[in-house]
Amino acid sequence: MRNRPGEKPDGAVVRDALGVGIAVGLSGFAFGVTSAGSGLSLLQTCALSLLVFTGASQFALVGALAAGGGAVTAAAGAFFLGVRNAFYGLRLSQLLALPRAVRPFAAQWVIDETTAVSLAQPTRRSARIGFLVTGLSLYLLWNLTTLLGALGAEAIGDTDAWGLDAAGPAVFLALLAPMLRTGTERAVAALAVLLGLGLLPVLPAGVPVLVAALAAPAVLWAHGRKNDARVDARDVARDEARDTTREEARGDARDAARDDARDVTEEDR
Repeated sequence: MRNRPGEKPDGAVVRDALGVGIAVGLSGFAFGVTSAGSGLSLLQTCALSLLVFTGASQFALVGALAAGGGAVTAAAGAFFLGVRNAFYGLRLSQLLALPRAVRPFAAQWVIDETTAVSLAQPTRRSARIGFLVTGLSLYLLWNLTTLLGALGAEAIGDTDAWGLDAAGPAVFLALLAPMLRTGTERAVAALAVLLGLGLLPVLPAGVPVLVAALAAPAVLWAHGRKNDARVDARDVARDEARDTTREEARGDARDAARDDARDVTEEDR
């Protein structure tokens, strides 16, 4: 099928989507190693990738469990990190306009990468292709590499001795860094890091992640206050300029009236 004028070629969309799917999908190996090293079984590790399928939540869950946190606390942290996908879904439902019968299955693939690829496309057709190719390639490769990582971790034994316990956080940071494009996003990330690391020695495992989630509303509140201050300053400046203009207009009117009176007086003389 030929593309309409202005549309991105299907081949280019597929190539870009495959690039994202393969690049991110390979990091499933790090999750498999981290999960197995945290004490989860092979079945539990693979079930997380098959059913949860959102890297940030998966890493948060196994990280909290590895640190000694309870299952409820670990699940809560993973849940809050995964809530963002619900907002992605609201945007993608309008962009993709998929049939109702397909939406429950497509919801499983609503993650950072599929959202980014879809939103980058100029048309609905290319957005659908990008979503499908990214989601399918990433889902298959992520689950395959998760299995390989878990098997590899069982084969080598103690992952801490190889330094593989740091693989998960390193991959997560590598995925997160390119997404921090604006000053507000970087401020949220920095505050979350400070809260998480600062509270780590004093709170139970998994709880600092939940507290770090407060970084987003805190930064947004401060950003809103800053914007309100700018708006107030702009309103004050506009009012002052309007008052100045009115005074000047009144002064001009008085000068004109005085000149007219002077002219009339001179004519009467």
